Parts: sequence; C-alpha cells; structure tokens
Amino acid sequence: MQIVRTIVWFVVLFVLLAFSFFNWKPVEVQIWPTLVMETKLPALVIIAFLAGFVPMWMIHRTNRWRMQRKLSAMETATARMAAPVAPASAADAAVASGTVNPVDPVPTERR
Repeated sequence: MQIVRTIVWFVVLFVLLAFSFFNWKPVEVQIWPTLVMETKLPALVIIAFLAGFVPMWMIHRTNRWRMQRKLSAMETATARMAAPVAPASAADAAVASGTVNPVDPVPTERR
C-alpha cells in the first residue's frame, strides 16, 4: 500500500510541476478597490487549493482521533467485562463450584 501512495504523490507532484511550468504568468488579484496584488498563477492556484483542503483535512484528523479514543475506551471496557473474576476466598470458590451448600457450609460429596 505504501508504494501506491508514493506513486500517487509523484504523479500529483509531476502534474503540479507541469501546470506551473506551462502557466507561469503574472495575474492581478483585486482584493479591495485600492489593493491589487500581483502574483503568479500557480501560486494563486496552490493557495486556493490549500485554503479549501487544510480545514477539511484538520476536521478529518480531529474526527479520526476522537473516534479512535472512543473505540479504545470501548475496547478497554469490553476487556474488563470479559475478564474472569476470581473468587474472593476459598469458601466462595467452593460455593461457586457447587461442592458446598451456601446454607449449610459443610462439604457434601457429589453423587
């Protein structure tokens, strides 16, 4: 899976470099009527992409972290509930196994 991710990143990088090479033109961006910014087109496209991508990526990572914490807490609780509980004493163990009557604590033989 790591090799696929690496190949995809190289393809994205190549496409970005090709786009930048063929569109390296100055562009004027009018922010306010008196404020005009001149920048290159690839820089404008990359900034616009990051302005949309980074907040959504941060929300995704936050939700993933939160769900991972909830899942860990549930797994821990399930493991605690599934763990066998040891009897407190030998008398309790005898009662639990059925060899001793809880009303009459004298051991009886099983038939």
